[in-house]
Amino acid sequence: MSDHIRNTGPMLASPRCGAKTRCGGACRSPAVHGRKRCRMHGGAHGSGAPRANRNARKHGLFSRDAIAERRQIQMLLGEARKLLEEMK
Repeated sequence: MSDHIRNTGPMLASPRCGAKTRCGGACRSPAVHGRKRCRMHGGAHGSGAPRANRNARKHGLFSRDAIAERRQIQMLLGEARKLLEEMK
């Protein structure tokens, strides 16, 4: 074994990534210099969505109109279920 002493102070003192892991806890990796996320959660160069992300609107599944339509359908289904229960 060598007598080399590791200098881990700067690594331990660096700010941590603010991302949430799959388990629900915080990511313990150090954030990339000048960013709030580690290299695996979006701190790496070129990661993340492009500016003015048009990909998010490609299918319209989460547009206001689509959400309102789904709520309307759920209300109609609820009324139909109540009507069927009353007919029994």
